[in-house]
Amino acid sequence: MTADLFETVPGVRPSREAMADGAVLLRGFALPSESDVIGALREIIAQAPFRRMFTPGGHQMSVAMTNCGSAGWVTDHSGYRYDGIDPDSGKPWPSMPPAFRELAVRAATAGGFENFAPDACLINRYTPGARMSLHQDKDEQDFAAPIVSVSLGLPAIFLFGSPKRADKPRRYRLEHGDVVVWGGPSRLFFHGVAPLAEGEHVLMGRQRINLTFRKAR
Repeated sequence: MTADLFETVPGVRPSREAMADGAVLLRGFALPSESDVIGALREIIAQAPFRRMFTPGGHQMSVAMTNCGSAGWVTDHSGYRYDGIDPDSGKPWPSMPPAFRELAVRAATAGGFENFAPDACLINRYTPGARMSLHQDKDEQDFAAPIVSVSLGLPAIFLFGSPKRADKPRRYRLEHGDVVVWGGPSRLFFHGVAPLAEGEHVLMGRQRINLTFRKAR
């Protein structure tokens, strides 16, 4: 086969887009498993509903969150950290569903990171106007593992920068089913999400859900 598998065709989104060394955007990668993933997501939310957490500085985040897996990311006056217990219920976070784990592992492998074993999935819920400021994912103990980020629902503008916060980030439009994988040289790059625009998704409604898989411990 002589044609470039990832050749850009005018008017057509490439199925795979390199973002940086160690970072790749996989367009529509989650679509084949969307039914199983959305079903599992609803079960998680029933056990551990979304909540808007507070930063250590006392600011309430515009993004609502929950978790699944053996560790969940939390923030409060004492700082950012992973905890196996949901602070709202006092119970362990819901287990990571097989559909979640399988998608994360397949995406990591497609991004060049084999043997990914996520133990945490941070689930973010964006409604119109919600945003995520530039930050690094650095609360994990294992920086050798990549981050796998799955987009569901309304489209969003993903900001992907560099190791320096001051550098201007590049902007990527993420749509339902898109997956971003970054690790290796890009593992600690600053990233964020611009304010979500108004809209209505046929399956997810007036929201964007982001599944972020990590190896936390």
